[in-house]
Amino acid sequence: MIIIAGLGNPGPKYQGNRHNIGFMAADEIARRWSFGPERAKFQSVIREGEVDTASGRQRVLLMKPQTFMNESGRAVAEAARFYKIKPSEVIVFHDEIDLAPGRFRMKAGGGAAGQNGVRSLISQLGPDFRRGRMGVGHPGEPQLVHGHVLSDFHKADLPWLEALLNAVADALPFALAGDDERYQAEVMRLAPAPKFSPRQAAQHAARGDG
Repeated sequence: MIIIAGLGNPGPKYQGNRHNIGFMAADEIARRWSFGPERAKFQSVIREGEVDTASGRQRVLLMKPQTFMNESGRAVAEAARFYKIKPSEVIVFHDEIDLAPGRFRMKAGGGAAGQNGVRSLISQLGPDFRRGRMGVGHPGEPQLVHGHVLSDFHKADLPWLEALLNAVADALPFALAGDDERYQAEVMRLAPAPKFSPRQAAQHAARGDG
């Protein structure tokens, strides 16, 4: 079994936030691969399913922790202990301000880079889980980061956002087969990111035009 955790904050207040792109990815994966119904377990909303990969059918536990972002690690670690799953068998999707909007990177191990959900996971699991880093851009100044990630995507962001979510779900068999490099390449092939830097993206976002 592989655990896939999308990070975000629970409740309708946060539903459209940039910080909740991990929840959005989890929802699209569940839709694309016809996962089972939602239920509450492991301090999370979970769904279970199977995905056909080149190395065979893979069971997946899909999680949206309901602990709020900063305590995401408690929920994921509880599930990992229950199923005796190694950190390398955990894939976490989360927002990444150091990537331009629409960019995508897979990474295994490393630090938190200021992402509090990832920091919580490191504290509970160690650093060796796999991260699907989904770019939301940087607002340009450190004091603006909190407001940036806790604000909703603009309508002008929706084309690249929907393309990225679809690509993350469609290419998932590569990640489940352990080929993170191929997965990253396929996501970016299916959903090329807009052509601007994180700072330019922040300026566009501030004006509400993308």
